[in-house]
Amino acid sequence: MKYACPTCQKQITYSKDNKFRPFCSERCKLIDLGEWASENHRIDGKPAAEEMLSEDLEQMLKLPKD
Repeated sequence: MKYACPTCQKQITYSKDNKFRPFCSERCKLIDLGEWASENHRIDGKPAAEEMLSEDLEQMLKLPKD
């Protein structure tokens, strides 16, 4: 089965031996990681703080008492 590398679009054959799959190379894998790290790629949705119940958030933010 042939498919396009998600980063460079090079056609590659699917192989379990390709340790970089679904990418064609380590370079393409690292480029993709950089895109996620710089937030050029992101999954739409509310920030985690908005998803949590306010009670849970308050518990997380409490500092230990001395």
